[in-house]
Amino acid sequence: MTEEFNSWWNNGESLTDNPYELDSAAYWAWEGWCAAVKAEREACAKYFDEHWRATWTDEQIADAIRARGQA
Repeated sequence: MTEEFNSWWNNGESLTDNPYELDSAAYWAWEGWCAAVKAEREACAKYFDEHWRATWTDEQIADAIRARGQA
């Protein structure tokens, strides 16, 4: 995760259409939130790719992703 954060931080470009004033606390909170959401979605996709079984139901997949966050 550190590499993803550093890449985002060093990029200097907004990931979204940030609605807040540049360099305000709200601006950076929004940017951090968006970067975290992007990283978490990628982590869930990676987890799914590595652990998915063809016989799993949608509910089992959702439970496995939720459990990942509890580890």
